[in-house]
Amino acid sequence: MSHDHDHDHDHDHDHTHGHDHNHTHGHRHAHAPVAGPNDELVECAVMANKTIKADAEAAGLVRDLDGKRYWFCCPNCAAKWDADPARYATA
Repeated sequence: MSHDHDHDHDHDHDHTHGHDHNHTHGHRHAHAPVAGPNDELVECAVMANKTIKADAEAAGLVRDLDGKRYWFCCPNCAAKWDADPARYATA
């Protein structure tokens, strides 16, 4: 006896196991941003790696403190800054 029936095996699964699982673990970026000839690079105030200034500004990954602007490479770094700006601010 055979059973002919269709199954939809396309399922959405949450593979995060209840935590943010982004494979950066130590939050080190393994690559530099791909900058064009007219892109200005700035340093992430938290990780000290380079990021494209215009991209950071467009994404809202900037903070101003005491008349100085700080840029971030990703939302995680901006969140770390927001939690403790004095730790990352430079004179």
